[in-house]
Amino acid sequence: MYLRSRGSGYPVLFIHGIPTSSRLWSSVVQKMRDSFTCLAVDLPGLGRTPKTSDGLRQLENLAEKIEQIRVQNNIEKWHVVGHDAGSAIAVYYTHRFQHRVDRLALLSPAVFPELKPFHLFRIVRSPVIGELLAPAVNAIFWKVAMRQALEPRRSELNDTVEDFHAPFSGPFGAWRLMSILRWGNPAEVLASMPAMLPQLKSPTLIFQGSRDKAIPEQFAQRACALIPRSRVVMVDSGHFIPLNNPEVVAAELLRFFGKTIN
Repeated sequence: MYLRSRGSGYPVLFIHGIPTSSRLWSSVVQKMRDSFTCLAVDLPGLGRTPKTSDGLRQLENLAEKIEQIRVQNNIEKWHVVGHDAGSAIAVYYTHRFQHRVDRLALLSPAVFPELKPFHLFRIVRSPVIGELLAPAVNAIFWKVAMRQALEPRRSELNDTVEDFHAPFSGPFGAWRLMSILRWGNPAEVLASMPAMLPQLKSPTLIFQGSRDKAIPEQFAQRACALIPRSRVVMVDSGHFIPLNNPEVVAAELLRFFGKTIN
C-alpha cells in the first residue's frame, strides 16, 4: 500500500475511509508533524494504491498488510487513527496486534453491522441498476455531494478532492467507484466488530461529528460503552471531520498522545 510519511518522533498511523485517500489527513498531519512521525496509507483501490482482488472486504488481509508496513519501517509500537471504514480496519488491526498499538483513535466509527451505506452509494451497490446508473452517481457524488460535505472549506480543499477523485476519473472511473463501493455486506464484514470492542486494551478516543449524516451518533456512544478505556469527543462537523475541523482533531490527538500544540 502507498504510504505517506511526514514529521519525526513517535509514530502514528492514519487510515482513511471510503472513497477518500491518505490526503484526508493532510491538515491534521501538518499540525502534528513537529511532534510525531505521521504515516498515512492509501487503501487498495484508493489514492495511489492499486485495487486488489480482495478489495476492502477482507479486514484480516488489510490488518496483515498494515502489520507489514510496521515491520518494514522498523516500528516497535505506534498509535493508530482511523476514519469511517478506516475505523473498522483500525479496530481489527488493534484487536489482532494488541501489543503493537499504544493508543487508538476512531473518527466517525463505522464499526457496527447495522451500518447503512450512504444513500447515494446504495444505488451503485445494486446489481444491474448500479451498472446503469454508475456514471450519474459518480458525477453527482464528486460534483455535488462531496463539495457540500466539505462545508465552509470547499475552495481550499479542491486539490484534496481531486486526489480522492483521481482513481474514479476517465471513461471507466464510474465503474471503478462502483466496484469499490461494493466492498461487501456490512452485516457480514462487520459482524465480528461488537465482540472485538470490549477486548481492546488500548486507551481509545472516539470522535463524532455533530452533523454527521453517514454515521449516527449512536455508533460513537455504543462503541464508547463497549471499549473499556474510551471516551467520546463531539466535534462541530459533518462526516469528514479531518477535513471540516482539522484544528480540533489535531489538538485532541496531541493531548491524547501526550503532547501539546506549540
